[in-house]
Amino acid sequence: MLKYFLRSICLISVALCLATLTFAQNDPNELSRWHQQARNVTITRDDWGIAHVVGKTDADAVFGAIYAQAEDDFNRIETNYLNAIGRLAEAEGEKAIWSDLRQRLFIDDQEIKRQYLESPEWLRKLMNAWADGLNYYLATHPSVKPRVITKFEPWMPLTFSEGSIGGDIESVDLGKLRAFYDKGFVATNEPIDFTKEPTGSNGFAISPSNTKNKKALLLINPHTSFFFRSELQMTSGEGLNAYGASTWGQFFIYQGFNEHCGWMHTTSAADRIDEWIETVEQKDGKVIYKHGTAERPMTVREVLVKVKTASGMTERKFSTFRTHHGPIVRAIGDNWISVGLMNEPVKALMQSYGRTKANNYSEFKKVMELQANSSNATLYADADGNTAYFHPNFVPRRDSKFDWTKPVDGSDPAADWKGLLSFDELPNVKNPGSGWVYNSNNHPWSAAGPSSLKKSDFPKYVDNGVETARGLHAIRVLKDKKDFTLETLRDAAYDSYLPWFETTIPALVKAWDALPASDPMKAASAGQIAELRKWDLRWSVESVPTSLGNFWADEIIKKIGAAAMGSGMSFEDYIATKATPDQLLQALSAASNRLTANFGKWQTPWGDINRFQRITGDIVHPFDDAAPSIPVGFTSGNLGSLASFGARPYNGSKKWYGTSGNSFVAVVEFGKTVRAKAVTAGGESGDVRSKHFNDQALRYSTGSLRDVYFYPSQLKGHTERTYKPGN
Repeated sequence: MLKYFLRSICLISVALCLATLTFAQNDPNELSRWHQQARNVTITRDDWGIAHVVGKTDADAVFGAIYAQAEDDFNRIETNYLNAIGRLAEAEGEKAIWSDLRQRLFIDDQEIKRQYLESPEWLRKLMNAWADGLNYYLATHPSVKPRVITKFEPWMPLTFSEGSIGGDIESVDLGKLRAFYDKGFVATNEPIDFTKEPTGSNGFAISPSNTKNKKALLLINPHTSFFFRSELQMTSGEGLNAYGASTWGQFFIYQGFNEHCGWMHTTSAADRIDEWIETVEQKDGKVIYKHGTAERPMTVREVLVKVKTASGMTERKFSTFRTHHGPIVRAIGDNWISVGLMNEPVKALMQSYGRTKANNYSEFKKVMELQANSSNATLYADADGNTAYFHPNFVPRRDSKFDWTKPVDGSDPAADWKGLLSFDELPNVKNPGSGWVYNSNNHPWSAAGPSSLKKSDFPKYVDNGVETARGLHAIRVLKDKKDFTLETLRDAAYDSYLPWFETTIPALVKAWDALPASDPMKAASAGQIAELRKWDLRWSVESVPTSLGNFWADEIIKKIGAAAMGSGMSFEDYIATKATPDQLLQALSAASNRLTANFGKWQTPWGDINRFQRITGDIVHPFDDAAPSIPVGFTSGNLGSLASFGARPYNGSKKWYGTSGNSFVAVVEFGKTVRAKAVTAGGESGDVRSKHFNDQALRYSTGSLRDVYFYPSQLKGHTERTYKPGN
């Protein structure tokens, strides 16, 4: 016993020495302040490793939440901010120069710092607590070595304020941006990957009239790259009590719920970004552009991008240009193209945090009226029984004489934005007669089934979306059902039907039936057609036709993708009505050959191919057929699978590995108390040594949601440890 006691003393002494050395590098006043704030915070880790953070104030809760996030995956936090503030090239070298420049066209450190100083006091307190929590984490974890950001500053959250994966700024094409600012570089059009899994999400809100317990229900089902968000709970003595998914590095629950209401964001095709063709000329050594009868000077700003190289840090300096419309991002011939998009970081952060404290529909609506949610539709449900669809609320008012799907004439003053559409001018839906609302990255005109709004009642530019296979699937599982429960809502979210094949498989079978008996293709594909003919169009890990259907879809889309894109039709409609019999059958032959070459036979069950694997904490995962992986039944959202799993081969693998789709999934029931079930892809921790690195993988692969411990009483018997930050 003595030797173990002495060993423990030595380990504690080493830890204290390391901490002391680290603290010596920080201002003693800061350290004292961090220590004091840490005393106001309690972190409880449940038996899934999920942090339940309690603070005396909202700022204390923010301090603890970001500290807990850093414990779980500091690398993802820092990487998100290197991207957000345009400093990724300092860590990753030349390949990141152009993404940094793109970001810096919109993010000016000095302007952001000014906005921070002018923010409401309550918001500054939260931003200060965020920076303090991360800096305290670094001070107490000397073994963690940031790649670039050794000290976080409180203005930084304003650069990453909204929470979506791939924000509006990332819509700017990097190749064309480089071609404009790097003379001599010629941008090439990258081939379109028509089979690429779309980023998006599913959100369902069910009214009490359609539920067995007469309580509102909410499905939270974001489709992002895996491990993009952490799962946690934030509670304070100032009324905060929110649970859900928080994007790494942000101090608010992005998709989740509190005791009174819940919210789920889905990527929308609302038109919130525009381009202008600027008429430009050189005059008196200045670049000017035309606006009506006036000639205006371009705003020129020098941007310095630091770049890591093998020999050390270098710098690239760019003279960037902007008009009153926005920054110049590319050229068409002699014309320069400017882009306009939402850039309201203070309002966006206020809205993102504010909705987590809303107690009812009126309070939630008031937060949405800040009009700083540009890219996401929002599904809402609450304890009062309300359900709603909120359209993205940053929609510029435009002159309808222009085609806003293309760059418009920037020299015409009529092409300027004229403020924003008001909340009441947008296609929002509250408590529809159908008893449900949904969005699956489709247009809003089917959001409530027969109770939906009409497209003709709104400006054309309000939304550019179309119907999706997942949208049709959602309607199928929601309509005419009046007895939803938490459990059956989960079942609906994982319904295995694949509507994409409803018309495409019959077209393929018809082409085979028309073949003469003497055609060699007839005999060669008879077995495959027999499997597909009897298929119920449902995925499962045991299903052979799911494998054949996925590989055939992959092949036929490659063949007809470009033509289908130019037709104005969906891929499935084009395949069913326009693809030739030879195209359909050749794609089946190619699919069969690929299956046989990779797996020994085309009769391979889907679960042998479609796999979930997490073997490292790397952001770009190194997939390996020789390493352990888990079968997954659900498949691509492109095919109408509500439970989305975007998978393909990597690094020469035979198996397909998922990297995006279902990430955090939750079903929530609201009433006098809230009840919820959830699952996270893989596990809460990014540390491969942690037991919570991959402990949810099997549940994730089967859609077996676990109970959420929302109330302290539910944590009893499910607590691994309780501690103070820095302890």
